[in-house]
Amino acid sequence: MNPQMKDVRDFLSLLSIASGVSGYEFSIASLVREGFKEFSDEVQHDKLGNVYALKRGNKDSNKKIMLAAHLDEIGLIVKKIDSRGFLQFTSIGGTDQRTLLSQEVLVHGNQAIPGIIASLSPHLFDKMESSQAVKMEEMIIDVGMPLAKIQEVIQVGDIITIKRQIYSLLNNLIAGKSFDDRAGVVAMKVCLEELSRLKHSHDVVAVATTQEEVGARGAITSAYTLNPDLAVTIDVTHACTPDLKGQVTIDLGKGPTVALGPNIHPAIYRHLVDTAYFHRVPIQIEPIPGHSGTDAWPIPSPPYRMIWRECYVIKES
Repeated sequence: MNPQMKDVRDFLSLLSIASGVSGYEFSIASLVREGFKEFSDEVQHDKLGNVYALKRGNKDSNKKIMLAAHLDEIGLIVKKIDSRGFLQFTSIGGTDQRTLLSQEVLVHGNQAIPGIIASLSPHLFDKMESSQAVKMEEMIIDVGMPLAKIQEVIQVGDIITIKRQIYSLLNNLIAGKSFDDRAGVVAMKVCLEELSRLKHSHDVVAVATTQEEVGARGAITSAYTLNPDLAVTIDVTHACTPDLKGQVTIDLGKGPTVALGPNIHPAIYRHLVDTAYFHRVPIQIEPIPGHSGTDAWPIPSPPYRMIWRECYVIKES
């Protein structure tokens, strides 16, 4: 493995293991700031927690390019501690309750407390219930502590994250939690490293945004803060697996995807595709007919989108 690839995997592993649920990104934000410093002229953060890494271009240029990838993750939050010492919880962001049962977790109280998500034994369900996914409200977290001790270290409102390490798979693949979108943050660091070897005209600002999973709030504030001339959002997508029955057409290992649709500026799309073809970089095209579900939606603000569409229509006519 070449040194750059090892650095990429190490940084992704560091970010993946870290905790950073939407609205509570402060611990992972410090890791991102440290990771960006080496290849940036300036690293700052704002009151919402967004991290900005500036790579200055030619002094004669007054143009600004924004890269965005979110550093937050979906997670859970304690909503009740019952009399038996079990924790009831609910979700922050789009958590799939089907994946939760039997997961190891960390409850971030006065300290990180390990626990496990449990529910009524399947032997005690009736026949119809046993064939259905257990609902989140029927699950609890067992931290193996008496109620009195729990009340000293855990309280309602504490954040919960899945406890997960990076796993190496065959064919140079890895698995882990929160690659959505820590992988995008790592990609921005790689971009800053590449820019450090080049003489580029325009300022580039890589923004690790907060609270994407609960409404792309960090993208909104950072876009208005920077007012960029061009913005590119980096996020994850779905890859084809045997169980998807043709619903997804993107193949793992055949290059990154370039999105196409009403959320995407046509000129930026064409330039990305043309550049990839020119440098013989394999890419895949992903049509997104509506809301992209990414930071790209609020960047830029609606008036700019309207102007872009008008220009595009005029050119086509």
